[in-house]
Amino acid sequence: MKIYIDAMGGDNAPGAIVEGTLEALRADPELEVVLGGPAAEVEPLLSGAEDVRGRIALDDAPEVITNHESPVMGVRKKTNSATVRGMLAVRDGSCEGFVSAGSTGAVLAGGMFRLGRIPGVERPALAPLLPNGKGHFLLIDCGANVDCKPEYLVQFGLMGEAYMRGVMGIEKPRVGLINIGAEAEKGNALVKETYPLMEKAPYHFVGNVEARDITADQADVLVADGFSGNLVLKFMEGLAGTLMGIIKKEMMADLRGKISGLIGKPAFRRVRKLMDYTEVGGAPLLGVRGAVVKAHGSSNAHAFACAIGQCRKMILGRVAETIEEGVREI
Repeated sequence: MKIYIDAMGGDNAPGAIVEGTLEALRADPELEVVLGGPAAEVEPLLSGAEDVRGRIALDDAPEVITNHESPVMGVRKKTNSATVRGMLAVRDGSCEGFVSAGSTGAVLAGGMFRLGRIPGVERPALAPLLPNGKGHFLLIDCGANVDCKPEYLVQFGLMGEAYMRGVMGIEKPRVGLINIGAEAEKGNALVKETYPLMEKAPYHFVGNVEARDITADQADVLVADGFSGNLVLKFMEGLAGTLMGIIKKEMMADLRGKISGLIGKPAFRRVRKLMDYTEVGGAPLLGVRGAVVKAHGSSNAHAFACAIGQCRKMILGRVAETIEEGVREI
């Protein structure tokens, strides 16, 4: 298995990216990677990696698409960037997957215009895994498609279902539609039109899911337009940080709290791990013709290694192929 890595994407690139890649290679002896980026910057970071150096190929990609430029123009003009070269490598079959912590817009544009959509897919979507107390659910879409049609949401459910089966090993994933009420007649025009279409779709549709029940393990896949999904994602990230901060502050407020905190420290560590995005890796870009994972922009080495592992599972789980087969059934 060979995965193309964008070595220059993210806040901590290229150091954390290369370090995370080495972690992934040491964890999986069958994995090979292509590191894309300016060779003069990337190659020195491989000193001391002789144990895995034979499974690393360098692709000299001197151009970098930043967060401060138009993603579409960047993909169009910077053909020697790792984003473009990586997507083309997956399209041409020399690599099976692509991982980047760089510009989300560039990854989306590269996936659509360089790698290409799966035949029949209207819009690719970003789909992060989020904690629900018992495990994780998939939120699709989280921002790639702000304005949607009902047909897009139906396909989001299909793509999310394929991912949860292929990567997370859930035999029959439950697919829900985020709405302001559980009743079928609730919501705006978009979700009202989507509901009956999802009822007829070839997956296990469990109906509407209200915002307060998003983390109540009512569905394995939660479908939303990119506007609503991004609000859910950002709110959950902010709330998790706020709650952890409040708990820490109150535990340190007096002697009794400090003693309780010391006793409960192992439990708090487990909670933090469950809420930690670095243990998940990133958000898959579903609907394109290959395995693409967008890692968090602030990923450290371990988070990026997990993103590579996530991409590996997508390849082994034949997620893109399953989506293509499912689209034909709708």
